[in-house]
Amino acid sequence: MENKPCNIQPAERLNLVQEYYFSRKLKEVAQLNAEGKDIISLAIGSPDMPPSEQTIEKLCEVAHQPGAHGYQPTQGTPELRGAMAGFYKRWYGVDLDAKTELLPLIGSKEGILHVTLAFCNPGDEVLVPNPGYPTYTSLSKLLGTKIVNYDLREDNGWQPDFDQLEEIVNRKSVNCKLLWTNYPNMPTGGRARRETYERLVQFARSHNIVVVNDNPYSFILSEEHLSLLQVPGAKDCCIEFNSMSKSHNMPGWRVGMCASNPTFISWILKVQSNIESGTFRGIQLAAAEAYNNSDAWHREANIERYAARRKYAEQIMDQLGCTYDKQQVGMFLWGRIPDSIQNVEDLTERVLHEARVFITPGFIFGSNGERYIRISLCAKEEKIKEALERIKQTI
Repeated sequence: MENKPCNIQPAERLNLVQEYYFSRKLKEVAQLNAEGKDIISLAIGSPDMPPSEQTIEKLCEVAHQPGAHGYQPTQGTPELRGAMAGFYKRWYGVDLDAKTELLPLIGSKEGILHVTLAFCNPGDEVLVPNPGYPTYTSLSKLLGTKIVNYDLREDNGWQPDFDQLEEIVNRKSVNCKLLWTNYPNMPTGGRARRETYERLVQFARSHNIVVVNDNPYSFILSEEHLSLLQVPGAKDCCIEFNSMSKSHNMPGWRVGMCASNPTFISWILKVQSNIESGTFRGIQLAAAEAYNNSDAWHREANIERYAARRKYAEQIMDQLGCTYDKQQVGMFLWGRIPDSIQNVEDLTERVLHEARVFITPGFIFGSNGERYIRISLCAKEEKIKEALERIKQTI
């Protein structure tokens, strides 16, 4: 029996997804670095600067308290929920009840999981943007929902085509429960528009579909802070995610939130409370402190720094012969590759192995991204300048 091989097979759902692109590709980059290639990564949107000083000080202060290390409430501490409500009032002008209309998350990925479990049965359809955040697709597949893609196109400012959405939901065979949306948009940098938000709320009401807006980029290279929840009646049929990863330089802290009406929040909490047990108290209280960052801190961290880096990213696009919209926002630059290049990965692999710069091919975000590349601004200015010089010399 000891020599008999086991015949254990994984769940069939694993056949529906692949290892996350960046998880797979970063192993290759690590191997190239181990070989002395010194790869400059302009691929992942992980802010490289620290949180505010008072945020770190609060974390250290709480970590020294003997009673701070026990289990915490799943729905978050009152201090964190109150700070989240204050943040939405201060920056978006949206009133939220801290006790009933907010729920802290361990990032938006967790929120996508919990919301899908709370609203969808296996076999229900979900509307997913193309191009869009890959997790909308992969988690939907793992949870047994059917994906119905809707198009985002450059000639429409990367906004939803509402005629197409109406056509989709009016098909008799379609039973959509959720619509995922993300403005300011990732990966395209498409701007949030009040008109788009108003039409999304109208669409949700007309078809009894829950619209979920993922909103972590409204501070990055943007003076205008828009929220789906600014639209009257949005809380009745919509959910909004927000995150501290981008706006507060806290990607590894895993602090996000969702906001909606009390009924929706209670359903999501029912799922969440059966999966996780709350975040370390020190992180929660430090996050609450971070929500009090000054206007000046946000301007320096989220606008001035990324604007300086963006100038060199634009030069990389120019050097590669790509076209791009200079009005896009967020911590990436999205550009269309030249018609002379047959396949986007031909370009990104050449840049990786010849210039030793890692940039992202747009196909990982969906078929509508197949002619695009994405450059991350999450690297020091001197590194992006060095990447530009490498590309000038080799490509």
